[in-house]
Amino acid sequence: MRLENLNFDARDPRRLADFWAAALGAEPLTDNEAGVEVRLPLAGGRFLDLCFERVTDPSPAKSRLHPDLTGGDGQRQQDVVERLLGLGATPADIGQGDVPWVVLADPEGNAFCVMDERPAYRDSGPIAALALESADPERDADFWAVTTELVRVEGEAPASLRHPSGTGPLLEFLAEAGPKRGKNRMHLDVRPGPDDGPVASRLLALGATVVADDPELPWTVYADPSGNEFCILAPTD
Repeated sequence: MRLENLNFDARDPRRLADFWAAALGAEPLTDNEAGVEVRLPLAGGRFLDLCFERVTDPSPAKSRLHPDLTGGDGQRQQDVVERLLGLGATPADIGQGDVPWVVLADPEGNAFCVMDERPAYRDSGPIAALALESADPERDADFWAVTTELVRVEGEAPASLRHPSGTGPLLEFLAEAGPKRGKNRMHLDVRPGPDDGPVASRLLALGATVVADDPELPWTVYADPSGNEFCILAPTD
């Protein structure tokens, strides 16, 4: 199964997509009334699509998933920050205190980080990591290793996954600051391949729960063992 999408709930999908496409160098993909998609090319011909779904009232709860962008040492990090501010980002204080990374918010208030230089993020591309809060990072890393094509690696977080090629963003599992409250404004989408077979029973056995299953939609919404929403998309042919 392939980790395919980073999905944002958005009041103005086109505006938010324009910001993130410019921030990451992503390519336009689809644009309609339901939402907008852009594609971030990754090493080895892989990709991560960023999907911006129109939502009238995005959840006011803090999202437990956020992107960490590649920065660098000193001036390189500051240059990235200045460029993002010029695109419409704003400084954000989420209680981070004195840390070597910089916290910003996108035009709809979604917090993200611009990271300092770290060996673990080498060859990640513009997104160093996707950081997900977890009630049990070790357990959830095992869950997502089965749910995606990613494998365990040494990283900066309590537990981390990455593509077997050693390129692309890490999926990091951070100890949660508190219990999940409300819907995450960002979530991941996974697409099974033709040889993956039925996945529902495997996910449920690993601790997932079904959140929404509409037979008219080509995806099913689940929550991982820590309650973080994700979607299983229709399988590829």
